[in-house]
Order: sequence, then structure tokens, then C-alpha cells
Amino acid sequence: MRTQVGIVGAGPAGLFLSHLLKQRGIESVILESRSRAHVEARVRAGVLEAGTIDTLNALGLGERMMREGMVDDGLDMRFRGRNIHLDLPGLTGRSVRIYGQLEVVKDLIAARLAAGDPILFEAEATHLDDLTVTRPSIHFRHDGKNKILDCDVIAGCDGFHGICRASAPEGVIQTYTRNYDFAWLGVLAKAPPIADMTYTNHDRGFALCSRRSSSISRLYLQVPVEDDHANWSDARFWDELHTRMFDENRSEIQEGEIFQRDLAVLRSYIASPMQYGRLYLAGDAVHIVPPAGSKGLNMAVADVRIMARAIAAFYETGSSDALDRYTQDCIDRVWRTIRFSVYLTDLLHRFDEHSPFQRGMQMAELDYIAQSEAAQRLIAEQYVMLSDVRD
Repeated sequence: MRTQVGIVGAGPAGLFLSHLLKQRGIESVILESRSRAHVEARVRAGVLEAGTIDTLNALGLGERMMREGMVDDGLDMRFRGRNIHLDLPGLTGRSVRIYGQLEVVKDLIAARLAAGDPILFEAEATHLDDLTVTRPSIHFRHDGKNKILDCDVIAGCDGFHGICRASAPEGVIQTYTRNYDFAWLGVLAKAPPIADMTYTNHDRGFALCSRRSSSISRLYLQVPVEDDHANWSDARFWDELHTRMFDENRSEIQEGEIFQRDLAVLRSYIASPMQYGRLYLAGDAVHIVPPAGSKGLNMAVADVRIMARAIAAFYETGSSDALDRYTQDCIDRVWRTIRFSVYLTDLLHRFDEHSPFQRGMQMAELDYIAQSEAAQRLIAEQYVMLSDVRD
């Protein structure tokens, strides 16, 4: 097989890239190791920044998002029974939209297949060849056969555990990691959500109330990293959530059937450079962000917007200058975004190793934010627009 751009991975990064390239008249083939059903069922975050919303709409693929997604104008942070309310449009002029990542993926896959553009599901990339020459290739297995996809450029959008980043020679790509000793126990519940996305810093630990629809709540509790969601009965979960959200009379948070549980271990991870030869990496292949701030999908979209622009310049001019600058054009934004999520994580979680002094510093920071519009605007701008990429 032959194409211009070979894309490994049909997550948000690979799918967005394929549509951005098509908009510029550039052909691509997506290879995805899992089935379509599996890809479309993966539950991930669903807070879309302004830049991601604009990108979907500019591609002509945002109709269902605009119809079914929920505008989120507020972000709340609670501590010691107090509440900091961030009026997002008042502070920034923009809002975020709640629209699940799996819904975004469904829309992007459906549009690509409807246009007759190739996505090969259950096509596992096994190794990459000739990354430093003009025609690299992706070796993969599909329909029980070994096959080769020749291309001009390879986009590695296959996540943290994919083969693309590992295909660069040892020592070329440096990694930077911070691991946390706690996790998020997340549930989906058939219960109307509270009004705004709400984080809380309680003496018993972090909690988050968010939403997936007007009737489905997405809820989280900070738990030890070695914990098991099987240890949490419905009653135990609801009791702890009411406590941490300072809902003493149990009147604010509505309970309902919990129909899904998962446990997410928190970490920060950056790999740089984000390229080697004709291989260019995006999304979770080169950065993992703590979930506070909901940046993962938005970071991936920002990456591939820059990558698509650089690939288009390559075909238009014959020069690889923009491709050569891909990491340079991405990496400062990546570090800024990781910094924001780490800041929120450090601000809102209970750390066992914290001394009383450090705990006091957390509370002092939250108290300052509560009294300072400038501090609130700083957080709101990063929450709404940190991953935006200027064209």
C-alpha cells in the first residue's frame, strides 16, 4: 500500500489529523490495532476547550457536538466549606463544552468512513522501517496477513504503549516523569449532575463532580494508588462524596445507579523531541497529563493542528523546514499545559507526605484565589484556552 501520510492510531490525535490533512488535500491511511467497537467504547474525559470546539466546527464535523454537548460556563473549587466560583465567559469571553471523547471519536470515524477514506481496524503495526529516508514504511498485520504501508511521513498517534515512540533509537528521545501515590476512583451514575464542574480539597482527600449529560454524572474520589474499585460499595462511595463535597445535609448531590467504575493512576509524562526522521509523534505517545484540568484530548488536537500545518507546508513548498520545527513549535505549549494540570493537582489533592505547614500553604493559596479576580482569571484562561493554537 502507498499513501502520503501513514497514521498509526485511531484515537483523537490520529482521527483529527486525518481530517485536517484531507482539508488540505493530503491523503492518509489510519492503522488501528483495535476493533471499531473497542475504539468507540473507550470512556475518557469530555471537556472540550475553545480551540478544540473551533477545530471540530472548522472541519464541518461539530454539528452533533453543538446540538448534544453541554455548554459549561462555570468552574467551582471548594475548600473548608467555602466555594470559589469561576465565571468562565465573564473572565475569558469563552466557555468549555461537555462532550465525551468517545462521542468525538464516533463522529470523526463516521465522517471518515462516509467519505470513503481508509481506516483499517484490527491492523496492528509491528515495526517501522527507513525512518530517516524519504519513504519510510509501516509494517502491520491485518486480516491474518503481513502487509506494508509506504508513505512520505509517519504520524505516531498510538498512545503511551504504542510502537511509534519506541521505534526511535535509544537515547534519542528523553523522557520526564512524575508519578503520584494516589489514584482517581471514577464512576458513571444515572443521576442529574450538579450545576457546575466542581473540584474540592477536603481533609479526607480530593473529589470532583462533573457530568456527561443532563442525566449522567461523572464523579471521582481520590483514593490510594493500591486501592481497588471493588472495595467501594455504592453506599460507601455516595457517603464519601457527600462528605468531601461539603454536602452535609445530602441535598445538593443526587444519588443514582452507579453503572461503571474505573481507577485511574495519576502521572505526568513528557517525551522530547516529538520526532525522529520522518516520524512525528502526537498525543499520548509523547505526553500524559494528570486529569485535573481535562487537558489530554485538547493537547492532542493542538499537536496535530501544528503537525498538519507542517505537513501541508512540506507538500506545498517541498521544504521540510516546518516539519523540522515541529517539536520546537509544540514543546513549550506542552510544558505549559502539564504545568497547569500539575498545579491543579498539587493545589486540590491531599498528600500524605505534606507537613502541617504545606497543608497550610494549600489553604492559603485557595484563600487568595477566592479573593483575587486576577488569580481567578489566570486559572480560567488556562482552563478554557491553554491548548489553543493560532493559525
